[in-house]
Order: sequence, then structure tokens, then C-alpha cells
Amino acid sequence: MDLRDHYVQFRLGDIYLPDPLTLIYDLHRNQLIRGRVIEMSDSGEREDAFVVVIVDDIPHQMIVPVERVTIEE
Repeated sequence: MDLRDHYVQFRLGDIYLPDPLTLIYDLHRNQLIRGRVIEMSDSGEREDAFVVVIVDDIPHQMIVPVERVTIEE
């Protein structure tokens, strides 16, 4: 069967190339994420250069440069 010009569905985990993480980044890089700062870290040269953030429903802690976060009121 020739599938050209047909729409198809597939799982993200089934993609062979490019790396699925690259695709997720490209699709969602401007999406805002809301989380709670649990710790601050230095960069070796500068104190409090990074924040450690936890986000609901995401099992990984995230490290973000402090100048890239906005404080919610």
C-alpha cells in the first residue's frame, strides 16, 4: 500500500529519527512551566546562580538559571 499523502498516527516512542527528545523540545520549548523552588545552587563562581524546581506530575527535579525564572505573585 502506498501511504504517500495519507495521515498516520504513531507513538512518540516509535520514532526512529530524529531523537524523540529533540522533537519534544522543538514542539514545546516556549511552553511555560510552573513549579516550586526547593533549593538554590551556585555555579562554582557565583552564589545562587540556579534554582532547583519541582513540578507537579514530573518525577525529575529541574535546574534552571535564576535569571530565567519569573516569580508569581
